[in-house]
Amino acid sequence: MSSGENRNGCTTTAIIPAYNEAERIGKTVQSVDEYVNETLVVDDASTDDTGARAQAAGATVLTQSQNQGYIAAIKWGFRAADTDVVVTIDADGECPSDRIPHLVRPVCKGEADMVQGNRGKIVRPSEQFLTWLAGWGGPVGDSGTGFRALRTDLAQTLDLDGKCICGIFSLEVLGRGGKIQEVPVRLNEIDKPRGIAWYHGTQVFYVVQALVRTAFSLWTDDA
Repeated sequence: MSSGENRNGCTTTAIIPAYNEAERIGKTVQSVDEYVNETLVVDDASTDDTGARAQAAGATVLTQSQNQGYIAAIKWGFRAADTDVVVTIDADGECPSDRIPHLVRPVCKGEADMVQGNRGKIVRPSEQFLTWLAGWGGPVGDSGTGFRALRTDLAQTLDLDGKCICGIFSLEVLGRGGKIQEVPVRLNEIDKPRGIAWYHGTQVFYVVQALVRTAFSLWTDDA
């Protein structure tokens, strides 16, 4: 999409964190391009030609000097964005790009500060638990989804402490007074093995910390 406002009335940047996704990244970039003003691929020190293929597909590529993980990648993308709204989307093509306008529209209209793509079913029990736990801090919805649209100025304030975004992302938005909406999405079928997310065990600690901070903030406000 050319520069300027998109069909939703505001400018949008897609942020795609990627690590060793050379076989999929080109198609993902092309599928996203028609719905946003700019596509940023943050190459997390891939050992294949992910960055080159993303650039060939039309993306602006930011390359991390060493592998730092998903959170560091999206935070760099947030800092680099210069549009009204940022959209996070996975590099593997699992997220349906044609749902981007549905995520962006409520943010552009001021109806929400963040809109999440609700996957309907969370496969990993550990992620289900993290979402349940985070829910004690407010309506976090599908807190582990990688498909979101949010105000860029809000995104740039997020700390996102932890090993992954599960629970933390939504809790931080709520903690900053943000309003969260969701739209249903049906994920695309991809041929990609799913490993055990051992880091979810550590993530419990970060979610509990966030809940304690939220409770303390509410207590001091009422005092």
